[in-house]
Amino acid sequence: MEAFFISTAIVALAEMGDKTQWLALVLAARFRRPWPIVLGILAATLANHGLAAAVGAWVTAFVGPQMLRWILGASFLAMAAWMLIPDKPDADKAGGTPRWGVFGTTVVAFFLAEMGDKTQLATLMLAARYDATLWVVAGSTLGMVLANAPVVWFGERITRRLPIRMVHLVCAVIFLLLGLLAMFAPAP
Repeated sequence: MEAFFISTAIVALAEMGDKTQWLALVLAARFRRPWPIVLGILAATLANHGLAAAVGAWVTAFVGPQMLRWILGASFLAMAAWMLIPDKPDADKAGGTPRWGVFGTTVVAFFLAEMGDKTQLATLMLAARYDATLWVVAGSTLGMVLANAPVVWFGERITRRLPIRMVHLVCAVIFLLLGLLAMFAPAP
């Protein structure tokens, strides 16, 4: 149980102010359907952290930290550009549901956003430390949901009062800055 509690606490704390919290806000603002978003976060985190515990060391050795840094930076820049593309009016008439649905879109977005993230690496290290993969994955997943679910529900409510274009512009700037930092900030 120690592995579960430590994993929950470490991931919940590491997630505070992380890019996936911004992603949760973006998804809440864009789709305004909190339950499929939270369930998508849960599913994506289970898959991502399960893989991290199983094969994270191999991926890091294969890709290398410098290449991973550039891929992550480019992903943030792509997210910033995506935020600047206005929503199509006919999508709103059709309920605003994307091709893969809100749940599927959240799963894919969160899974990709977690690749190489500090919480994924924390999961890898905790699994190695405790030799209790199931408890570490369960704890890290709970930590992720505890950190992001309030953002989805709070963000969804606040964006009802704010112009969606303003939310998109602020998020685009944040993702742009994160992308530039990922690519050009000195490595820790």
